[in-house]
Amino acid sequence: GFMTRHERKIFDDLKSPHLKYWVPFVWFGNLASKARNEGRIQDSVDLQTLMNEMNKYRSWCSLLFGYDWVGIPLVYTQVVTLAVYTFFFACLIGRQFLDTDQGYQGHDLDLYIPIFTLLQFFFYAGWLKV
Repeated sequence: GFMTRHERKIFDDLKSPHLKYWVPFVWFGNLASKARNEGRIQDSVDLQTLMNEMNKYRSWCSLLFGYDWVGIPLVYTQVVTLAVYTFFFACLIGRQFLDTDQGYQGHDLDLYIPIFTLLQFFFYAGWLKV
């Protein structure tokens, strides 16, 4: 009910790889300029006020389009990245082997490279990048 059948056909025939939210704004701008030239809008200040309000609404629509364009909020990826790296550094400190000079039973072998912690980190970091 907002468009005539002819306008709907033009809108549907318009090829665009993105959303076409901007087309009615162009139509509105052209009609407002035509109305000013024909004398339907008496003052240029009125036309400017109309166009400013239309541009404000158009910027809100483009902001909404921007939110639709980015699938995952950036905060989510930042929080997950921070969690993965914090977990890795906590594991590096928390999974240290006991000092072999103290003579603890069953802890004779001391590995210098935490192989399983590194494998776990590579798994999580790879999963994060995906």
